[in-house]
Amino acid sequence: MRPQEKASGDPEPEPIGFRNVIALGFVSFFTDISSEMCFGILPAFILNLPGGTRAVLGIIEGLAEAINYLMRIISGVFSDRFRRRKLLVFIGYAVSNVAKPLFSVARTPVDVLIVRLTDRVGKGVRTSPRDALISESVSGKRMGMAFGVHRTLDQLGAILGPALASAFMLFLGLTMRDVFVVSFIPGLMALIVLLMFVKERAGGLKRGFRILSDVKSVLKGRFPFLLLVVGVFSIGAFNYSFILLRAKELGIPEQLIPIIYAVVNVTHTVIATPAGVLSDRIGREKVLMLGYGVFLLSTLLLLIAVQNPLYGFLIAAVYGVYVGIAETVQRALVPNYAPSGLRATAYGVYYLVVGLSFLVANIVVGALWEYVNLSAVVCYSVLTSVTALVLMSIFLLRGRQTSEA
Repeated sequence: MRPQEKASGDPEPEPIGFRNVIALGFVSFFTDISSEMCFGILPAFILNLPGGTRAVLGIIEGLAEAINYLMRIISGVFSDRFRRRKLLVFIGYAVSNVAKPLFSVARTPVDVLIVRLTDRVGKGVRTSPRDALISESVSGKRMGMAFGVHRTLDQLGAILGPALASAFMLFLGLTMRDVFVVSFIPGLMALIVLLMFVKERAGGLKRGFRILSDVKSVLKGRFPFLLLVVGVFSIGAFNYSFILLRAKELGIPEQLIPIIYAVVNVTHTVIATPAGVLSDRIGREKVLMLGYGVFLLSTLLLLIAVQNPLYGFLIAAVYGVYVGIAETVQRALVPNYAPSGLRATAYGVYYLVVGLSFLVANIVVGALWEYVNLSAVVCYSVLTSVTALVLMSIFLLRGRQTSEA
């Protein structure tokens, strides 16, 4: 059995039920339609602005993800202390869905950065309490499935969003700026579903407000080692924007770049629930190692010089499999090593580590690609991935030795 650390103070409430997971999944579904309509075209939009380069793109994406993950630990602590999840989840979704249409008035990379940071603040505010609410809605035995189902619904929206963006531009003649404005409609639908169908977790107000104490409480046992593994991997795990840039280099037209992004999301969606179910059966750590291995493969594929636009779709498909496995299983793994009464705080700490690591990854990868070459990017990401796989093997071995002692 994998170790579980339970909080000593509060009794665990009865799970709310799988319907809450489905409702939160549809909130994410509509939000991702909105988000991915924008993000599928955002890299090309940035490069078309005065001063837009790969390095600038890396800085924008790195800073955006860093503020996103920083906000997750803050909202996680607030959520645990006040025992209220839904309000923070609503505030986060509202901020994001109001911010994204403002890309339509951006004239410089700095304008894009401001809107992107605002959107990521909203995502950061909602994510830790949302993930805690999902974990509290079902029993521990169904945790992987719950996160897999949520991820699948989330990614269905991520498939539809880029497809709609391409359709609007190809068949309706909309510009990128028009697409940003239209993205507000599915965002509004997400807020309606959240208000009407998502149930709050029962729980009373905790006395005191001890951020450092709560963080210290979750950084016990094997959780810090798990964070080390995730952090080492994440400092080399560049985000999807660089997959889209590689596709453009391979000759794929700008109007079809959102379809490349949709391919990432299709394979992400197809693999998410099976990965979650498999992790429930054979161990989340083992399945996470599989995800890291798939990222390693997708990185190596970037280096192969195949002058065929279809090759860009293959790279996107493999990368999407990695994202579907890693993002599903990492989130389902956190409750295994965190006190049950401080799950949102644990998610916040986890997301802070991932966010700071992604900041490093995107800045380094963007700079290496812009000022050195693609081979340097591949070497860097291969090194961090292999190191993470070795560390995870040690993590599993130590866990096995502890359970046998």
